[in-house]
Amino acid sequence: MSTLVLLRHGQSQWNLENRFTGWFDVDVTKQGADEAIAAGHAMTAAGVLPDVVHTSLQTRAIKTANLSLREMDRLWVPVRRHWRLNERHYGGLTGLNKAETAEKFGDEQVHIWRRSYDTPPPEMPADHPDNPNADPRYANLPPDVLPTTECLKDVVERMLPYWFDAIIPDLRTHDTVLVAAHGNSLRALVKHLSNIGDDDISSLNIPTGVPLVYEIDPEGRPATDAPVEDRYLT
Repeated sequence: MSTLVLLRHGQSQWNLENRFTGWFDVDVTKQGADEAIAAGHAMTAAGVLPDVVHTSLQTRAIKTANLSLREMDRLWVPVRRHWRLNERHYGGLTGLNKAETAEKFGDEQVHIWRRSYDTPPPEMPADHPDNPNADPRYANLPPDVLPTTECLKDVVERMLPYWFDAIIPDLRTHDTVLVAAHGNSLRALVKHLSNIGDDDISSLNIPTGVPLVYEIDPEGRPATDAPVEDRYLT
């Protein structure tokens, strides 16, 4: 049996500004850094000390992992990074204020874009000022895998290969694995682990900076069926 810890990055600058972030790279705020440090403290207090860490390629997840590891005196553990753990790509909504977007398109339409399992936002045009696809961290990715928009179903489909090919092997050889990622990439993983239905996943919100813990059996399945809300370290 191994322990899997899921950690959504601490508050980012665009979280604070209530903007759609997606693949655009922003840093954590002071509050976000404090949340990451508090997460490290909570993991230490619970005796949940990572042996290996997985993060996305985005600064807010990387910094959250580093601050948490520093608090645990675990900066030396191996770290693996992959774009498949990136946040959901919000397409043409990237950079827009959520309240202003709701005023423009209507609350119902924005709710569908945000929470529908299989309805993505409008695609991001190539000339969008916040288009992240030319970022050098994605330079070696084939163009056909670079999204221009995503719904949660898309995130599940691009995240699960990494779960099976990279995270499960680490769970089989290490006692504790930390995954520091994003609200939607972690929602995608929690959907898989807790077998949450397509409709029910819309109501799940993973808070920033609060560790979420699963005990995982050798087959890569949760050892218990405890509800998600009972799995947080506080």
